[in-house]
Amino acid sequence: MGRGPSQGAELWRRAKARGFHGSARVVSRVGDKRRRAEKAPDQSLGKPPSARTIARLMTMARDHLSKADSVTVAAIEAGVLALVEARELVARFHTMIRTKTEAALDPGSPGKASLLASFAEGIAKSEAAVRAAITQPWSNGQTEGQVNRLKMIKRQMYGRAKIDLLEARLIGAA
Repeated sequence: MGRGPSQGAELWRRAKARGFHGSARVVSRVGDKRRRAEKAPDQSLGKPPSARTIARLMTMARDHLSKADSVTVAAIEAGVLALVEARELVARFHTMIRTKTEAALDPGSPGKASLLASFAEGIAKSEAAVRAAITQPWSNGQTEGQVNRLKMIKRQMYGRAKIDLLEARLIGAA
């Protein structure tokens, strides 16, 4: 299959056969965006990325990065070696949380001398809670969701959230 309009149309036909309900234009826009990302400048980055963009790129898995993002990450890592160490520490922490391996949570971790020192200190201070979060099957996600819902309803009421009105609204919404 070659490049151009026929490629997008063919992709759209295949997706439609599998149950895709979007238009051909959506598919062509995604293809155009991906092609532009693949034509990354190899020499210069141009405008430096924002701190938020750098944080997102440094915490994403390498195989999910486009060519342009990979070039940006390589340039960042070459210029700021401390970010490489921070990225490795974040990846280790993510792996520890996902695989629920509390053995990786050691008090003498290398994070205390890196850019993540305050984060490492916070984990060390609440080590028992972090261990419990890793090892225990309990979660307070449902409670946090209900609190978030209650706060949203209060915000929608523009300061009129007296207990009787709030109670009527919550019972009526349930």
